[in-house]
Amino acid sequence: MYPEIFGLSFLHTYGVLVAAALLVGLWLAGRLSREAGLNAGAVTDLGLYCALAAIGGAKLMMFLVDFSYYREHPGEIFSLSSAQAGGVFYGGLIAALAVAVWQMRKTRLPGWKTADVFAPAIALGHGIGRIGCFTAGCCWGVECHRPWAVTFTSLAAHDRVGVPLNIPIHPTQLYEAFAEFAIFGFLYWRIHKPHADGAIIGAYLMLYSTARFTVEFFRVHEQGNVLGGAFDTSQFISAGLFLLGAACLWRLRARTSQARGEL
Repeated sequence: MYPEIFGLSFLHTYGVLVAAALLVGLWLAGRLSREAGLNAGAVTDLGLYCALAAIGGAKLMMFLVDFSYYREHPGEIFSLSSAQAGGVFYGGLIAALAVAVWQMRKTRLPGWKTADVFAPAIALGHGIGRIGCFTAGCCWGVECHRPWAVTFTSLAAHDRVGVPLNIPIHPTQLYEAFAEFAIFGFLYWRIHKPHADGAIIGAYLMLYSTARFTVEFFRVHEQGNVLGGAFDTSQFISAGLFLLGAACLWRLRARTSQARGEL
């Protein structure tokens, strides 16, 4: 919709909102970590490391899911368009989780409790980031003739990300943003209630993966599907993360039941 702030080609709305998402997410994680009795400085440092890993992981996943294209056009890997692309969120999430595990072991932060304070921050930051996607035009939806359909008309957006112009489409970026804000609201409420360590991150994984799996049905998949089949790559990853979140909650429930049995 509005890929450039004040029409300045060097000031991208997407970049500004992603930066805002990172700052808000780090602030919230720091605040929640203090409430949980964690070392806020260590948690903030962890967030920065995870953010850097997420950027690299998202780019790598983008190259992997569209490997056939980049194999035929290797120069595009280092092109300006690739540098400006946000990448695939799931690649960033997986890379961030891997770095988080490594860094938490190094700093001796309690894993599940630390993951819990990051869950609402990730949801809020990602929601802001998806609004950035909407302003840039990326991650667009399939053609839609519902009252809430949107029509992109910005030549700058089309040239930068390829979004089709003058065609009503599903605002899939907003679908996901609203879902993330709702998830954030639930997790922020839940984390202030009594809960076992790991319950918040488990709920996040299940809720977000469900939302993402659903949104993918209304989204144009400009990138490839490395696994093939009826579902796209993000939906397969969604299913895996849903099972991971369910396993977290099942583990907590089993441990709680065992503790009650020993009383």
